[in-house]
Amino acid sequence: MLDGINWIGVVVAGVVGTVSGGLWFGPKTFFPLWWRLMGHEPGSTTNPGGNLSMGVVFGSTFVAQLVQAGATAVVINLAIRAGIATSFGVVDGLIVGLVAGVGFTATAPLGHRLFGGHGFGVWALEVGNDILNCVLMGGILAYMQG
Repeated sequence: MLDGINWIGVVVAGVVGTVSGGLWFGPKTFFPLWWRLMGHEPGSTTNPGGNLSMGVVFGSTFVAQLVQAGATAVVINLAIRAGIATSFGVVDGLIVGLVAGVGFTATAPLGHRLFGGHGFGVWALEVGNDILNCVLMGGILAYMQG
């Protein structure tokens, strides 16, 4: 199950996911809107990581991106081994990422956000980046598969 995985591709996809998240939630992109929707004032000195150091927040986020990339690589590898496809092209990887992003990654946190009182806006901003990352990872991993 793990012997057909390009681990360099997993690391590249994890790095791309982390960079994508940094750009998505950057101070000139969606962070100010997300911060406001989370109930914080612009310019607030509240730490986005709560009581955690930002090193722990960024480090944990990077590890999570590596796990997500690894899981995506396993799905692609299993599809190839099961004979569903003899190889995965970039478009196939993008589709796998889109299906995983919309079908699993975007749907799972919806209830958490709504029951937590954060609403659809917070959910949409967060899962927008999650879906993008899944698509990027699927494309990268499919490209680096061969």
